[in-house]
Amino acid sequence: MILAFVIPGHATPARADDHYRWLTADAHIERLDDRISPPRGAHRVAVAPGSFAAWLRGLPLRAPGTPVRSYRGDVLHDGNDRRIAAVVELDVGARDLQQCADAIMRLDAEWRYAAGKSDEIAYPLGHRQQLAWKRWAAGQRPHVGDRDQVSWVARARPDDSHQALRAYLDVVFTWAGTASLADATRPVPRAELRAGDFFIVGGHPGHAVLVLDVAEDDRGHRWALIGQSFMPAQDFQVLAHDGDPWFSLDGDTVATPFWPAFSWSALRRLP
Repeated sequence: MILAFVIPGHATPARADDHYRWLTADAHIERLDDRISPPRGAHRVAVAPGSFAAWLRGLPLRAPGTPVRSYRGDVLHDGNDRRIAAVVELDVGARDLQQCADAIMRLDAEWRYAAGKSDEIAYPLGHRQQLAWKRWAAGQRPHVGDRDQVSWVARARPDDSHQALRAYLDVVFTWAGTASLADATRPVPRAELRAGDFFIVGGHPGHAVLVLDVAEDDRGHRWALIGQSFMPAQDFQVLAHDGDPWFSLDGDTVATPFWPAFSWSALRRLP
């Protein structure tokens, strides 16, 4: 499948590889790293080709000025909201499921699926239980019994299509959340932060935000692009503070516009 990416200053869409499998063939979008330049005097850090960090750097964005909508289609934030730098071209679904932690798992799953790493797709449900895509794709379906123990029953035809992946993820989103994701992941040292890591506070409610990109200057100052979904389930958005999409990583906490500051002990990474 060929996707169309609109490049700033160019009238003709550019061809792109099939790395974002949910996009339609006629999608006209703009890459994250084409839309948002690094801070003045800084540069984007090097990332490994094919990595989650590299994939996030190319996330497809909707047109500038696009509002943030809920899963019902309601406008939650106007297109000129200075707390929103961009809206990612990513479907939300028709139910109130794909919220903050869910969107992080969604993007991780989409990257692994497109990168040929499908066997690694598995997410925590709590109580030391996981839901693995490999078993779902083989036609097995989970049953939650006493004490939230998960057992598997062969109930469907094998199907490893992207449509089946979306159905699997909706089940993950039903059970998983900030509490299970926080409990199942270990803290990441501040010095090791990279795109694809996330800040998370587990709870009911809790919140989680995803590091989408990292920049630094020659003096060692660092900044991050940060993305989130929220409650209710809504478009995944690139955050900003007073119009600036780059958040400083030099302080004792990382403050975002929709949640109190995250401490560095809240930094996590999916295995």
